[in-house]
Amino acid sequence: MTATHAALPAAGGATLPAAGGAPRPPRPLLSRRGRGTTTWARRWEPRFYLVPAVVVLGGLLAYPLYQLVVVSLYDYRQANVSGSAPLRFIGLQNYARLLGDEAFWTVLGNTVVFAGACVVATLAVGGALALLATRLRPWSRTVLFLASLGAWATPAMTGSAVWLFLFDPTLGFVNQTLTAIGLDGFAGHSWTYDKWSAFALVGAEIVWCSFPFVMVTLYAGIIGVPTEIQEAARLDGASTWRIALSIVAPILRPVLAIVTIQSIIWDFKVFTQIYVMTGGGGIAGQNLVLNVYSYQQAFAASQYGLGSAVGVITTLLLMVVTLAYLRALRRQGEEL
Repeated sequence: MTATHAALPAAGGATLPAAGGAPRPPRPLLSRRGRGTTTWARRWEPRFYLVPAVVVLGGLLAYPLYQLVVVSLYDYRQANVSGSAPLRFIGLQNYARLLGDEAFWTVLGNTVVFAGACVVATLAVGGALALLATRLRPWSRTVLFLASLGAWATPAMTGSAVWLFLFDPTLGFVNQTLTAIGLDGFAGHSWTYDKWSAFALVGAEIVWCSFPFVMVTLYAGIIGVPTEIQEAARLDGASTWRIALSIVAPILRPVLAIVTIQSIIWDFKVFTQIYVMTGGGGIAGQNLVLNVYSYQQAFAASQYGLGSAVGVITTLLLMVVTLAYLRALRRQGEEL
């Protein structure tokens, strides 16, 4: 037969091709409005699963944060707590007082430098040990993890007291060891007398108790990287560090974002280690950070409104740093 057959409809909306012709695309089963509804549901469905967590966190964090903001707008002192004096609304005067105080800017600078150094050191130590763990035998890796998690599980107060005893001027193991090997200048040396020496000591303790979280998290991410990609890079002559920087690190970007943000938040609001190891902020307040400064203003000086204002500023700074870091990561992902 030379005549072509007419196209016939098929099941599912598709159309059979005419003899010698190309197949026609199937007709859409959903209207444009239906497709839009499906796309909207797919986009927002994962967010619905976060509602219970958002409700719980909102109840635990939203109300205390609201009260912190409210108290910062009042001249709230011990007399107001006892009820012997009426509460006086002063608006933004506490914030203006802080921003005009040179001591506040000094404390803010100390906090930024100290927290930044702790974050970088924590990520470096945790990342290096995570890479090391991927090359160890199972029993060696288990020992490393158990020892690290022991540091992670140590309470901040206990860890601070232990480190302070190790670096004690007369009875400390560190000074005695340094003196025994011929460094007589460390006999009776006080590690907390100098500003930067005290910050270094506290920072070392913070890194010691923080790197296990980074190490375990990054190790879990590293072992999830496909081995085929790494083997292909090795066949092309890439070194271990080149593979880590150019292949593993981009794949681990979401994990790195989590551990970095967590480290920033933890190190920026450190309190216990500074307060215990420097005796409340060091000599003449040289080792004060924002959280210790807020404690001094609110409880030592009974200026609760001023201390609350410091807390609000700290929260805003953490939010700005976190959003800026996430935005930078998003831009890097788009460029890649």
